[in-house]
Amino acid sequence: MVRENMAKDPSGTLLRLGRMGYTQLESYNSDKGIFWGYSDMEFSRIARDNGLQVVSSHYEGDREGYRKTAAEAAEAGIKYLIYPWNGPQKSIEDFKRIAEKLNGYGAICKKNDLRFGYHPHDYSQKKVNGRLPINILLDYTDPDLVDFEMDFYHTVIEKQDPEYYIKKYKPRFRLCHMRDVLKVRLPSGGERVYGCDLGQGIINYPRLLSTAMKNGMSYFFVEQSWLSRETALESAAINAGYLKKLNLD
Repeated sequence: MVRENMAKDPSGTLLRLGRMGYTQLESYNSDKGIFWGYSDMEFSRIARDNGLQVVSSHYEGDREGYRKTAAEAAEAGIKYLIYPWNGPQKSIEDFKRIAEKLNGYGAICKKNDLRFGYHPHDYSQKKVNGRLPINILLDYTDPDLVDFEMDFYHTVIEKQDPEYYIKKYKPRFRLCHMRDVLKVRLPSGGERVYGCDLGQGIINYPRLLSTAMKNGMSYFFVEQSWLSRETALESAAINAGYLKKLNLD
């Protein structure tokens, strides 16, 4: 959620996040790579000096890219590489082929003592040929090779039940992205959906996070979800404050 800040000042941004109380972070494949222009070990050290552990990183690449990045991520102590996007497809058979590709990336990560995961977006929960792609991806990937990073926002706005999936496929969903869902009624009588900071929308996060932790989810990342009046770092501080006050069973 703070990608623009990281692009300008990685070390300063990590300093501010650490002071907010965050202890874990997820990187992604920026223009400067997943280590933001630093070596793998340098980036890990800067994060650690600010009380942060680099748990995972999104990485969208080919097999050769995964071999190289998995080796670097393992050296830096990262636990997960996450494939972030494969876009809408024309048929369920396309999603079966994607599942096979994900199994291959998972095997590469396993050879490097990493876990591999897939991050589904809204398209995976829109029916194709009468079936939900998310179900195909879960059923056709090898649990020994592929975990999943749930997006609570997209799951809810597509009218799917995140708790149902977390329980049914336990413990496939090991990580998540968190933002809340704000529904606004329009003068025409319709409804528009926005992302908003945690605790400001309709998602019952105390119950959802309690269910998630009881069913194998271990890593929870706040995602970009602020209205125009907030900066990314202001939103990060609001969400950190909300999470600190949670009392989970």
